[in-house]
Amino acid sequence: MIQLTVNGKTENLDVSPEMPLLWAIRDTLGLTGTKFGCGVAQCGACVVHLDGEAVRSCVTKMSRAKGKNVVTIEGLSENNDHPAQKAWQEIDVPQCGYCHSGQIMSAAVLLRENPNPTDQDIDDAMAGNICRCGTYPRIRKAIHLASEMQKKTKSDR
Repeated sequence: MIQLTVNGKTENLDVSPEMPLLWAIRDTLGLTGTKFGCGVAQCGACVVHLDGEAVRSCVTKMSRAKGKNVVTIEGLSENNDHPAQKAWQEIDVPQCGYCHSGQIMSAAVLLRENPNPTDQDIDDAMAGNICRCGTYPRIRKAIHLASEMQKKTKSDR
């Protein structure tokens, strides 16, 4: 058994320590928001947070996740109200939408680590997330909007 916390809930999974975290999330726990893209950590569709770090779950073994906190797109916010999620909706970023859970998870870490990203900061942080539809300008615009939303939320407190 491998114990970890997924979206705030303790899980005991009877899976191989060699199993990719992605398959435990999708197949064992039924959380299908995290997508399988390439299987070799090149596209970013499978990004989740592991103890706050953006990781490619398709190559992250369960042995690495043992005892850690995993956040998937389903657990990023209670009501889909994380600034990145709200900005994605407002800007209407997705075209096909397949890559966007990974895009949003990567953007959330960027915004936590750098609340005022420049275009170059965004391009650098998001470079490993591929969008076959080419929505990169909308992604950048949404991250800037999410940054502004995040600042407003903090100033409203």
